[in-house]
Amino acid sequence: MSMRKFLKQVGVTSQQAIEKAVREGGPSAGKTFKVKAVITIEELGLDHVVTGEIQGHD
Repeated sequence: MSMRKFLKQVGVTSQQAIEKAVREGGPSAGKTFKVKAVITIEELGLDHVVTGEIQGHD
């Protein structure tokens, strides 16, 4: 799989998983959720972490 295709898959599937979790978590308007994404390539010793916050909505 190419790097670009992998990153697209990560983005799309991550968005779907987050949206599902927010929906199933009940009303989220006005809430802020802390988010952390980790990409690991063991063979290269890579551990890349991205953190942030997303706003809930209804």
